[in-house]
Amino acid sequence: MPYVLGVDVGTTRTAAAVCRLGGTGRAEPEPVGLGGPGGGVASALNLAPDGAFAVGEPGDPRWTATGFSRRVGDTVPIVLGPEVDGAQRCPAEELTALMVMWVADQVTAREGEPPAHVVLAHPPGWGSHAKGLMHRALRSVGVEASLVPEPVAAAENHAFSRSFAGSLGVFSLGSHAFGASVVGRGFELVNAVEGVDQAAGVDFDDAVFSHVRTSLGRSLTELDADDPRTRGLFGRLRRDCEAAKRVLSGAVETSIPVHLPSGPVDVPITRARFEELIRPSVDQAVATFARVAAGVEMTVLVGGSARIPLVAASVPGRVVLEAAPETSVVKGAALAARRLVLGPDREPEPIETSIMVRDDDPLLRFPVGGLDAPDAEFTAPPPRPPVDITPLDLPERRSVKRVVRGLALTGGQRRARDPEDGR
Repeated sequence: MPYVLGVDVGTTRTAAAVCRLGGTGRAEPEPVGLGGPGGGVASALNLAPDGAFAVGEPGDPRWTATGFSRRVGDTVPIVLGPEVDGAQRCPAEELTALMVMWVADQVTAREGEPPAHVVLAHPPGWGSHAKGLMHRALRSVGVEASLVPEPVAAAENHAFSRSFAGSLGVFSLGSHAFGASVVGRGFELVNAVEGVDQAAGVDFDDAVFSHVRTSLGRSLTELDADDPRTRGLFGRLRRDCEAAKRVLSGAVETSIPVHLPSGPVDVPITRARFEELIRPSVDQAVATFARVAAGVEMTVLVGGSARIPLVAASVPGRVVLEAAPETSVVKGAALAARRLVLGPDREPEPIETSIMVRDDDPLLRFPVGGLDAPDAEFTAPPPRPPVDITPLDLPERRSVKRVVRGLALTGGQRRARDPEDGR
């Protein structure tokens, strides 16, 4: 069945979603599993010296590129490979295009045919220069795609199930980025601000990590940082701190396991303690959003860190949080692709209910077409008597110029002045 594809290349994770073009009714956007955790895949490209590349978890840091989608338009390329000889200078848009091409190939293999159209969601800060670079990079790898700002894609996804009459606020809080945007009813980006120095999900992970360090004291700080076992311990601990952050979105308490050389230790943390640690950062983000999106009718929360209960409780006004806010943008990108191909959704054709088109219903007392009577049985109605019409006495018609001349300034406002009473 024909379909369209939406792609979201985030700083940490890349996601995809499809919308079917066949069948009846509106097609639900379907996230596509790409083999990574949560259905997506890590936004990491591992390049080999021969030009081949692999997608997924970071490998050799000298040949691994991450975070490139946020650097599209940057004149400084990303350098991969040895520091002296054989280094590859890769523009960020080319790496992003490779990621989109890989996603399109994976979905094509799954569906058995290429997508009818591709939409790539991009940061709202991209200007015409960055978008032009991205278009050229996509064409160079054989992908024809449209570009849609991430807040607009989130609004597309929101409008699929809920309509909004005025403007929609989009509060985006992911692992590495925060954004505050306003989208108009016609899916135009009205205003957008990206928080460069604003804390996001990884900073919340660091807050949990600091809680563990404070709780354990010397047991953790006195470990030899150069010992490979210590580096492995810290790497595992950071992953466990991230997992604890996610657990606290649905539980009031959890614990972080720490595998010390002397034996494993569990460090407890409550949701109240976690909220105490991140509240200054959340308050700063909410204050930024309140300045950008003042007066919006409704606010939709997107991004994985939007799951944190404190975020939804702090954002003012009517707030909408989906079950999976991290997929809101990519599902909206697929819906935008469907709208570009098929046009806006229209109301279904009304079902004809008039009895005047039916002549075979036995329940009708006088079915249309079912009465076979000769014309002689029908006579013309008698003529109507003449009616005398007396013209009405209409008031004098006032011209536009006369009305305007009858206006006078009164307290900064204009009101009509009646020449008969002198007011």
